[in-house]
Amino acid sequence: MNFNLLDNTASAAAESASQSQGQIWIIIGMYALLALAIYFFIFRPNKKKKKAEEEMKNSLEVGDEITTIGGIMGRVVSMKDDDSLIIETASDRSRIKIKKWAISTIDTEKETDKAKPNGKTVDSDEKPKKKDNSNKDED
Repeated sequence: MNFNLLDNTASAAAESASQSQGQIWIIIGMYALLALAIYFFIFRPNKKKKKAEEEMKNSLEVGDEITTIGGIMGRVVSMKDDDSLIIETASDRSRIKIKKWAISTIDTEKETDKAKPNGKTVDSDEKPKKKDNSNKDED
């Protein structure tokens, strides 16, 4: 009997087992990298977007111009505690009651975002002056 052949077979089996252990760790590492990529490219941006939308809806005030997800544009007249609000939609002052989740955008610029035409910011105490276009010579 050739015992040398059995020894060679046993050593080859041990080497293949150690190689398969290494390959398993490589596969597990690849799946971990794939899971991280999915998190950073899909779930994290969606979470940031949702948080920004909630902040926008919570900063809503009476008098703001809004657009709903259905395309209705109007001005906020009153806000209720049950996450609903009433908007005026037209010059005839027709009113619609909607839920906060239906708000798509707030179209009103806040006071801190406004600037004068010459590039200076508007102070809250300073009021813009109106031009007097009437002619006093017509009297």
